[in-house]
Amino acid sequence: MKRRDYVSILPRSVAFAFLAPAVLFLATFLIFPVIWVLVISFTNTALTGPAGTSPSFVGVSNFSQLFNFARWMRLGEFGNALVNTVIFVLGSALLGQVPLGLAIAMLFHKRRGLSRELVFSLATMAWILPGVAVAFAWIAFLDKDFGNLNAILSVFGISKIDWYFDFPLYSIILFNVWRGTAFSMLLFSAALGNIPPSFWETADVIGASAWQRFRDIIFPLIRPNLFTALILVTLWTFNVFTPYLITGGGPLYRSETVSMYTYRIAFKFLEFGRGAAVAVIMMSINFILATIYLSLQRRRSLYGR
Repeated sequence: MKRRDYVSILPRSVAFAFLAPAVLFLATFLIFPVIWVLVISFTNTALTGPAGTSPSFVGVSNFSQLFNFARWMRLGEFGNALVNTVIFVLGSALLGQVPLGLAIAMLFHKRRGLSRELVFSLATMAWILPGVAVAFAWIAFLDKDFGNLNAILSVFGISKIDWYFDFPLYSIILFNVWRGTAFSMLLFSAALGNIPPSFWETADVIGASAWQRFRDIIFPLIRPNLFTALILVTLWTFNVFTPYLITGGGPLYRSETVSMYTYRIAFKFLEFGRGAAVAVIMMSINFILATIYLSLQRRRSLYGR
């Protein structure tokens, strides 16, 4: 009897029994929390005060407060956090991690030896180390008086910079680029390894320049991987919370992203209703980005591109 015959005679109840643990896990840790957040986003649920014991339905009031354009761009408001998040994502993901990871992968593609292993090991270690330990190391690294970065800059005659006060948003962008470049580096390294050797040999024979190699060989063949890296790194960077350990969103909310804003509203001010409204907006943005990614991946698989 063939394998498909065994599958066809498997009782439906037995099949559901095998699926039950996975369905229960998803319902408990994914579906129920999403529904719960969506429900309380339309209430004034809080941990303290009258709303803590008897929350009431407030409709879209929480959302209208977030999109109150009269105070939209004030420091500490949702609009300011959203703009900071866009800058943070563009700077650390699209302009930092992805191109830097591609550059490192290309630089060490054909190299073998200690230098390659050392660079790849250090980059991967920065990616897998616990966020708390890495954050405290960067707090010391960016310190104005005793930080290593200012000590290095002083060698070139650059005076001390108060990174946390003058450039708080750029500080966490630099931190996130350093921490997350390893993913793009490993992804592109694997993609470059899949390029047929005959392509490189042909480029050597015709004397193609580095730019011509990238334009005619590398970019067309790694374009799917490039798109995957852009989408995944964008999603991860949009939701990352580790930079909070460095700046706390300050000073004066100048480095506060949407994830930090959600934490402040929900767990510092204990206004769970407003915090849930921000979380719903974040989930919607993530859903839109994921839908775009999946639709383009589906189109690429259908048309073979």
